[in-house]
Amino acid sequence: MLTLSKKLKKTFEANNTEPLATCANVCKRISVRDKLLVKEVSELQSNLPPTCQMKFDNPHQLHKFKLTIRPDEGHWKGGRFRFNIHVTEEYNLMPPKVKCNTRLWHPNITEQGEICLSLLRENSVDGLGWTPTRRLKDVVWGLNSLFTDLVNFEDPLNIEAAEQYRNDKDDFNSKVSKYVELYATS
Repeated sequence: MLTLSKKLKKTFEANNTEPLATCANVCKRISVRDKLLVKEVSELQSNLPPTCQMKFDNPHQLHKFKLTIRPDEGHWKGGRFRFNIHVTEEYNLMPPKVKCNTRLWHPNITEQGEICLSLLRENSVDGLGWTPTRRLKDVVWGLNSLFTDLVNFEDPLNIEAAEQYRNDKDDFNSKVSKYVELYATS
């Protein structure tokens, strides 16, 4: 596997006639985030949930990718939900920025794409927020679980969806199905 540092080293050697020591200085400037991502992305791709698919618009930018989740059970079964994930330079001290690009009816995801998932919070009251020991795979598995076992109707971001579920489950299921049909099947 070609790592980012090896790629930079090859590019530097091909374009310069300066000694290899200069290349070592250039290669040392690779950010902590990028070093972590080379390993984590490779690991994640081999352990991706079967309902998830990752796509990199630019394979040289591991810090920006799209995640598609296709739940095979639960309320959102049959839908295709797209997320943009941006891993900031402060990673692994700060969580990645995640936005849902598919409009859906969900108690933990707003129609505008904001997501309520403890591990995406810098600080969380429940103690389950982001810590430097968390990894990108935790984010992907957490997002995937929002469509099955991590749905939280008790601490919602979309209060209207949670109240509808509590008051009329049939109406909630009907609205979820309508949103899946309109926004999440293409």
